[in-house]
Amino acid sequence: MISLLMITLALDPVPPLAVGMPLPPLAGEYLSKRKAALPGDAHGKVALLLMGFSYNSRFPVERFAKEFEKAFPVSPGITFFEVPLIGGMARMAAPFIDSGMRRGTPRDKHENVITVYGGVAPWKKQLGVRNDQDAHLVLLDRQGIVRWIYRGGYTESAFQKLSEETRKLASE
Repeated sequence: MISLLMITLALDPVPPLAVGMPLPPLAGEYLSKRKAALPGDAHGKVALLLMGFSYNSRFPVERFAKEFEKAFPVSPGITFFEVPLIGGMARMAAPFIDSGMRRGTPRDKHENVITVYGGVAPWKKQLGVRNDQDAHLVLLDRQGIVRWIYRGGYTESAFQKLSEETRKLASE
């Protein structure tokens, strides 16, 4: 039984994302309709990725994003990206989804939202998604290395830890 588990783990092409690892390539499209490619688009900046896998995950994602913007307003070395990852049949509604997000997002924030259609399962596996309703946050250093990971709803203690890690990375 143990050998079967070891073989399964050895053959698994999607390792869990962990602190100290480079962010795997993530491609999508900004609300501005420009192609997006992370971690490259964030190179040279401390970047927070706020990832969601369901409509309801937008609530903790948006709360973290709002608080992050308040804590780090117009910081040239710090950025954030809200990243809805949409799979399954919802991909067929992409034009409607994108249009709705564009209408609901101020134009000056369109470069902070990257929509990813398809390829959702590997990301769920890498992030250890157990609840689609949760926000999945990944903080990258200036070289695209993962420095902090969180999954769950918004809490003051989680935001405090995020802020501390962001300040530490920004000062390096």
